[in-house]
Amino acid sequence: MAKTANINIRIDPETKAGAEKLFASFGITVTDAINIFLRKSIMEGGLPFEMKQPRYNAETEAAMQEARDIMNGNVSTKTYSSARELFTELDTEMGDE
Repeated sequence: MAKTANINIRIDPETKAGAEKLFASFGITVTDAINIFLRKSIMEGGLPFEMKQPRYNAETEAAMQEARDIMNGNVSTKTYSSARELFTELDTEMGDE
């Protein structure tokens, strides 16, 4: 019987690089960290941390809802044909203050 088994995962490169840097600062590899996570999960009988929905302040929640509404087409937004057009309007608005 083999002493190890392989697990193949796909992960975005930025997350992988960040994890490698973090775990290297502890003197371990990503493989070591995954083994620790899996062993701790087995010991706990589940995930070794509490899973919760993130909580945001009211302003952040409102901004996130506005973004969802825009993405779903529930709110119309102004569009610009170029960045120059946008900045011209912003400059005009700033001049009005």
